[in-house]
Amino acid sequence: MSADVQFASFSRDCAGKRLRLKGNLAATGLRFGSLLVFASVLVIFSLTAPYFSTIGNIGNVLGQSAIAGVLAIGLTIVLIAGGSNMVTGGIDLSLAANMGLSAAIYASLIRLGYGDQAAAAGAIVTGLAIGAVNAAAVVLAGIVPLLATLAVMNVVAGLELVLTQNTVVPATTDFLTTISASDGFGVPILAYILIGFAAIATAIIQYTPLGLRLYAVGEFPEAARAAGLPLKRLVAGAFIASGLCGGLAGILSVSYLSGSTTGSSEMLLPVVVTALLGSVFSRRLVPTVTGTLISALFVSFLINGFQLLNLPSTLVSGVQGVLILIVVSATTLLRKRKI
Repeated sequence: MSADVQFASFSRDCAGKRLRLKGNLAATGLRFGSLLVFASVLVIFSLTAPYFSTIGNIGNVLGQSAIAGVLAIGLTIVLIAGGSNMVTGGIDLSLAANMGLSAAIYASLIRLGYGDQAAAAGAIVTGLAIGAVNAAAVVLAGIVPLLATLAVMNVVAGLELVLTQNTVVPATTDFLTTISASDGFGVPILAYILIGFAAIATAIIQYTPLGLRLYAVGEFPEAARAAGLPLKRLVAGAFIASGLCGGLAGILSVSYLSGSTTGSSEMLLPVVVTALLGSVFSRRLVPTVTGTLISALFVSFLINGFQLLNLPSTLVSGVQGVLILIVVSATTLLRKRKI
């Protein structure tokens, strides 16, 4: 090999290392910058929004975070297994509708005289069934997840309307009262449920061979296929796990609202924002359960602060849309630079 060829090869290697270093530095800056923004939002709302920093309001936010957080963890699992590309990768738009129908099933069974065990089983089976339909549409029929889950979302939302006649189905039991209560410090039991569920999901996704396989399938599908990993089964399993999260969130929703809800579709945008924003809080700009948990708290406090300041809901939705645009753009550009 001539000296010129060696020099050219050396120059390319140096340039590649410089680009990767810049990408790593930019990713680190984005991560810590996001944490700084989170802290700044808390400080600003504490100074401007009435009752924002009170124990009662913080407890209320933690309780609200539980429902959106469980749904966002389900979406995070789909993003990990299917890839975080919003168009061709993993996405589950049916999660909010899944929660609504599962909550309606739970409340309806309670109203018919069934116990909490039967009602909880009905809600969980409903969530799993919706996840299985998504899995079949994506894996077996080969439909793009964005379109498949959008179609399932509309079907599920229609079933909820038929079941509830677009009315709230009340449900109150000792079990629901217990998990909707707060401890002696004013912290809702729902907050502990969210933390416990996130810990279990983190242990599975981050520290088991199954979690590593999900990441491999999502980030390097061709390499995973060459290694003999069952791509279709792993992706299908991710959608079923997401459906399970929808069923669990339905139970939490019934306990929090003392019945079903007719506004489950409003949860979709916050859940998508939470799951996508969670990648910013991770070290490698990939979806993680811990990042999603931090993101769930950030989004909930952001919405709560806007509400306390009596800002219009359209502004809240606009800010959430801007967050999605910023996160997707930033992570896409940084990943390209690192590559």
